Amino acid sequence: MENCPTVSRYEVFKNRKMILKNPLPFHHYNFERFGDIFRVRVGLGKPVVFTRHPGLIKHILQKQHKRYHKSPLQTVELAKYIGHGILTSNGEHWRTHRRMVQPAFHKKKLVGLLGIMQDAIRAELKQIRPDKSQDIFPLMGTLAFQVVAKSLFGRNDIQESMRRLRHITAINQKMLIQEMRQPYFKWWFKLNGKIKRHLRYSAESRSILNVIIEERLASGQEKDDLLDMLLRARYEDGTPMSREQLLDEVLILFTAGHETTANALGFTLFFLAKFQDAQEKAFLEVSRLDGEDGDIMHRISQLPYIRRCIEEGMRLFPPAYVIDRIAIEDDEFDGKKIPKNTLVLMSVYELHRYAGFWESPDTFMPERFDVAHGKDFQEYYYPFGGGPRMCVGNSFALYEMILTLSEIIGKYRLNTDMEAVEMNPLITLKPKEVLIKFVQR
Repeated sequence: MENCPTVSRYEVFKNRKMILKNPLPFHHYNFERFGDIFRVRVGLGKPVVFTRHPGLIKHILQKQHKRYHKSPLQTVELAKYIGHGILTSNGEHWRTHRRMVQPAFHKKKLVGLLGIMQDAIRAELKQIRPDKSQDIFPLMGTLAFQVVAKSLFGRNDIQESMRRLRHITAINQKMLIQEMRQPYFKWWFKLNGKIKRHLRYSAESRSILNVIIEERLASGQEKDDLLDMLLRARYEDGTPMSREQLLDEVLILFTAGHETTANALGFTLFFLAKFQDAQEKAFLEVSRLDGEDGDIMHRISQLPYIRRCIEEGMRLFPPAYVIDRIAIEDDEFDGKKIPKNTLVLMSVYELHRYAGFWESPDTFMPERFDVAHGKDFQEYYYPFGGGPRMCVGNSFALYEMILTLSEIIGKYRLNTDMEAVEMNPLITLKPKEVLIKFVQR
């Protein structure tokens, strides 16, 4: 975009250590200095546009979404580690595979997975140690990973493979972040073999998944889990996905499906431990539920306040804290030209704290999401993205988080001595640690 305030390459290089560790304060400083839209010169290419402008974000994600694609940050850089699935592809390739994957996440299909989900959650929550302060974030990471693994494969005997897959996902993410935030060192990462080494890790993860898929096919079993649904998916001509494409989709479901959930649970548990009045409201809601199990979907529907707590946690700390798009043709917004090939980074983190819209934007207030208040959040709230490319697994993630919080709150009183949680922004927005003491109710 022309005539926008611009952050120089020198400023970026001068602040490179801070940006590598956590770029959000640097972004916030420039938003406060320049307003809702500014440019940053990174490397030798065209400047990157940063925005928290609600109108421009809606314009790109919804009104004129056909003029924008996922940028090479995802379709090239991220894709080289996790493949070309629905998260990292564009155009007809994306549309075709979105249509094939989406039925697996329809509400009727998810109902059949809720029992698996609940069993996995309860098994992992046995790791809670009452009356001792513990970092809950690693536990939430393991829990979310196991929920995805068991929903995908319906198996309990692949823990070692899953641990290795999770380790590879974590180390490759750190490498990708280095590449994205230090593009001026990319030549060195290639020269010293770091990129090649991490590509070998990626190949290993695909090999792990391929073995599991081969075992399923050899068994002749049908389990009605997510893997079965993907194996049964067909193109319009009746042919199934190629093995490579199937591996791409499964790897992306693992990567995107557990990280965002674990992050949101970590931050939300911190808020519930810190704000006892909110925790008490959540407990009263859980305590009113009838019976131990029964209709799980009905139980979920009876927990609106817990859902609001999750929504507020994702407002303050959105897992997908930045959304990227690149213009595939010339466009215009509010009299400003957006030339073809302009890379736009939309700060969901800043938008979710937009002072012109949110009351007390930095305060945890689950009540703001009560539909009785009648406020329309559509243009200011994107916890799962927006437009046609909204996260396909958003309902899966919400059900998982509601079940997890209801299990914890129903059994334990949460306390914390932490005043705030330190952020660790990687591909998704993680908490560094969340120290909570669990007291048996």
